[in-house]
Amino acid sequence: MNVAAGSITSTGVPFDRERVDRLMDEAGIDVLLATSKHNVQYLLGGYRYIFFHAMEAIGHSRYLPVVIYQKNGPERAAYVGNRMEGHEQQVNPFWTPSVYANCWGTVDAAIQAAGHLKSIGASGARIGIEPGFLPHDAFLALQKELGAPDFVDATHMLERMRAIKTPDELAKLRLASELITDSMLAVFASQRDGSSKGGIVEALRREETNRGLTFEYALITLGASHNRAVSPETWKSGDVMSLDSGGNYHGYIGDLCRMAVLGEPDAELQDLLAEIDAVQQAAFARIRAGAAGADLIADAERVLKASPSAAFTDFFAHGMGLISHEAPFLMTNHPVAYDGVDADRPLEAGMVLSVETTMLHPRRGFIKLEDTIAVTADGYEMMGARGRGWNIGGTA
Repeated sequence: MNVAAGSITSTGVPFDRERVDRLMDEAGIDVLLATSKHNVQYLLGGYRYIFFHAMEAIGHSRYLPVVIYQKNGPERAAYVGNRMEGHEQQVNPFWTPSVYANCWGTVDAAIQAAGHLKSIGASGARIGIEPGFLPHDAFLALQKELGAPDFVDATHMLERMRAIKTPDELAKLRLASELITDSMLAVFASQRDGSSKGGIVEALRREETNRGLTFEYALITLGASHNRAVSPETWKSGDVMSLDSGGNYHGYIGDLCRMAVLGEPDAELQDLLAEIDAVQQAAFARIRAGAAGADLIADAERVLKASPSAAFTDFFAHGMGLISHEAPFLMTNHPVAYDGVDADRPLEAGMVLSVETTMLHPRRGFIKLEDTIAVTADGYEMMGARGRGWNIGGTA
C-alpha cells in the first residue's frame, strides 16, 4: 500500500478531518461515497492500487474503489476495494476501520458500499456522490439497495477538500515539476535536424519514465505549425519547438511547457518569448495568500492587451494537483468548460496554480510558457523554474 510517509495524522486519519467535516456540513452531506481514483487516493492518505493505475476494465466490468466517510465519524469509515487488494491490507493496513476487499466489478462494489451504509445506520442520510465517477450500473444498484437515497453532488465539496495542499503534496508536485523540466531539457539537447515529432515524444516518455514519473502526455509543435498532434513531421534548422507535457509522481501532476529552437534564436523570437513572459510575470506578481484570483487574471490580461501580439495570444490560469484542472477555478470556459467559481475568493497558502500564456504566431509558430506556482503566505514559489528562455536544440 503506497501510503506516503508522514501522511497519517496522530488521529489515524490521513487528512484534515475538521476541515473535511466542515466542508461536508456546508454542502449538506452526511456521508461521502468517493469513487474517483484521485479522491480515493486523497482520502486514503496517498494510496492508489498499482494494478489499476493505468486501466480500469476487467472482465465485463471495471474497478470501482469506494471510500465511505461519515461526517464526525471516522470510526465508521470503510474502504471497498478489489479482491486482490486484500494483499495490500495484509502488508499495510488501510486506516479505515472497515475494509471490504472482495469485489471485482462496479455492481458488487456498490452493493457492498450500500451494505456498509445500512450497518452504520446511514442508509437514509444525505449521501455525497461523484456523478462523473459513479457508473450507471453502480448508481442503480445503490438506489435498489438503499430504497430512495438522498443523493447530493459532492464534486465541488471534494474539489475544495483537495485545494490546499499539505507539505507532502507540495513536495510531490515540486518533484514532478522538476523532473519534467529535466526531461524536457534533455530532449531538447538530444534531438537534431530530422528528428520526428513521434521520435521526440518517445524520447520524452523515456526521459520522464527513467526519472520515476508516470508519463501522461506530450503536446508538441514544430516550426510554423500550430498542430500539436504527433506526426512524422520533422524538426528542421531554424525551427522552434514547443513541448508541453504532463507527468505524475505518485499521482500528482506536473504540467509545464518550454520552448526550444534548432539554432540560435533571432531577435524576433527573443521579443516574442519576452512578450509571453511579461504576461506570466504580471500574473505572478499578484499571487499571494489573501489576494483574489481575479486580480492575477486582470493584471495578466491588461499586460496581454498592450502586447504587440495580443491578437493571437491567450492567457489562462487554473488549479492543479491530483488532476490537471482542479480548485481554485479562476476562469470560466477558457478553454476548459467549467465555471470560474473561485475567481473572487482569496487565494490560500498551499494552493497550486498552472499559469500559461500561448501565442499562435502566424509566421513563427506556437510559442508558449506554462509554469507551476504554489501560493505562499507572502507570495509564491515557482516549481520547475528552469529552461524558461529559448533552449538550443541538438547540443548533446
